[in-house]
Amino acid sequence: MIKFFKNFRKDEAGAVTVDWVVLTAAVAALAGVVYTSIESGASDLTSTTGAFIAGKTPT
Repeated sequence: MIKFFKNFRKDEAGAVTVDWVVLTAAVAALAGVVYTSIESGASDLTSTTGAFIAGKTPT
């Protein structure tokens, strides 16, 4: 029984899965932060461009 616990403690097969889950969660959180910071600037730019084009007369 003690040998079983020693082998179980040394086994690191599941550690890689935990690392990937944490890494994926960090990337998803970073993508959310980037999206929220870019969203307002992109919508302002779209509104400004639309107003500029609407003010022009076709030739």
